[in-house]
Amino acid sequence: MYNKLIRDKATISVIGLGYVGLPIALEFSKIIKVIGFDINEERVEMMRNHIDPSKELSSEDFEGTNIQFTSNPVDLREADFHIVAVPTPINEHNQPDLTPLLGACHIVGKNIKKGDYIVFESTVYPGCTEEDCVPILEEESGLTYCEDFKVGYSPERINPGDKIHTLTTITKIVSGCDDEALDNIANIYDIILKNGTHRASSIKVAEAAKIIENTQRDVNIALMNELSIIFNKMGINTYEVLEAAGTKWNFLKFFPGLVGGHCIGVDPYYLVHKAKELGYHPHIINAGRFVNDSMGSYVAKQTVKRIAAQDKNIRNAKVLIMGLTFKENVSDIRNTKVVNIVKELKTYKVIVDVVDPYASAEEVQKEYGIELKNSYDVDYDAIIVAVNHKQYLDLNEDFFKKHTSEKGIVIDVKGFLKDKIQTMLYWSL
Repeated sequence: MYNKLIRDKATISVIGLGYVGLPIALEFSKIIKVIGFDINEERVEMMRNHIDPSKELSSEDFEGTNIQFTSNPVDLREADFHIVAVPTPINEHNQPDLTPLLGACHIVGKNIKKGDYIVFESTVYPGCTEEDCVPILEEESGLTYCEDFKVGYSPERINPGDKIHTLTTITKIVSGCDDEALDNIANIYDIILKNGTHRASSIKVAEAAKIIENTQRDVNIALMNELSIIFNKMGINTYEVLEAAGTKWNFLKFFPGLVGGHCIGVDPYYLVHKAKELGYHPHIINAGRFVNDSMGSYVAKQTVKRIAAQDKNIRNAKVLIMGLTFKENVSDIRNTKVVNIVKELKTYKVIVDVVDPYASAEEVQKEYGIELKNSYDVDYDAIIVAVNHKQYLDLNEDFFKKHTSEKGIVIDVKGFLKDKIQTMLYWSL
């Protein structure tokens, strides 16, 4: 397969052209012919016009590429090496939602032929590729796994907004259903990678490696969040504590915050699901998830307490929330925990305004029923800086005084304003 691809005798397809799939498709298409498939024709048309719907890539990133964008599954029959990069979210009960992944398997299965390769990049629990995906591929294609078609798993490590740890500069984990598949998959990914690949011993090992990357971060951030709750009761600033502790050479520098998005706030639930299937209840992972999922509500309650402490009526108090996306400097609003702050404040009948320079007002309204504002009022009882977008980094105390009422409060979730607020009431995690 590798030799066929580098001799232009084969084509790559990428199924799912979001934050993960589109960069992969474009990178390979600089060297090899690529078919980029997405079920959303509107998004496909944007990409044909060199527009990234996720707003991560510029029009220049589309130049010099050999790629065909399509929403027609039949076009996948022209490809020989298929990369599946669709979302793997959770449902309202925090259970894995494999609908997009299994749907992609049905599409791919209907359109593969003998000799094809299918590599999955979507984050899943260990065993999912071979236990859930492969049977669908076999059923739809009438082909036999490993004998007629090869399968591999190479977890994505795309970090939205990160311009340093990009697709081509990271070390990529690869795995295959047998030695031949592993060699081919590793060599093919090496075409676009500067730091090469790490060859996992099995597909399950690669799946597990991915799932614990984000679970480890989730648990560590949960510890910082729990510490911030304790330190708040002690009346000391968490960030000052972490700054002091960070002078020790082996101290791990994690920080408190809202843990949302489609990775850290989701992936641990996949591991929890599989563990429970095997009869084990994961205490630490679940505890970390509980702490992190509760932080939006905690921030809202701390805001309400501080407004009430100024002898102000909570009902119809006005609060401005700055930032709604799940992290700084990106447009992605999936699983953002800022929404939990909004919901909790509204249970107290607080009037909440929300602004964000990156989020799409249309998407926010559709997904969460929240109206984004384009301007600030001047009589807020509290301003919550929930996401430290670069547009907010240079704000000073004069800005907050200008837009708050008497005894206005600054709530600084990420703690980056602690040296700038001198006379106003201030609180951070």
